[in-house]
Amino acid sequence: MASILGTASGGSKEELQSAMDKAKEIAASTPVVVFSKTYCGYCKRVKQLLTQLGASYKVVELDKEGDGAAVQSALADWTGLRTVPNVFIGGNHIGGCDSVTEKHQAGQLVPLLRSAGAVDSK
Repeated sequence: MASILGTASGGSKEELQSAMDKAKEIAASTPVVVFSKTYCGYCKRVKQLLTQLGASYKVVELDKEGDGAAVQSALADWTGLRTVPNVFIGGNHIGGCDSVTEKHQAGQLVPLLRSAGAVDSK
């Protein structure tokens, strides 16, 4: 019997494992990655904040990826966060829009971005 996540993505265990491998590879090989959807307002907020901070980052628009639903299900299994944006900095899971915003307000976001090499050290 398929799990709810498997059914939601329409994917087999192999497809979900492939999506998990893809998500982990992207998160590990990119200083900052935002798993996003093009129409998501929270995603737009995070991308605008990163742009304002001068950060270089990769965006994976899950609604434009052929395996986007499977990647989103894999991210939910991996991080416990089912929603987008799903943000990684320096290979570490940061969370969604609220987590990123809270880190910025607490003065913790820029140092994370610097240590990941996503912004210039000044």
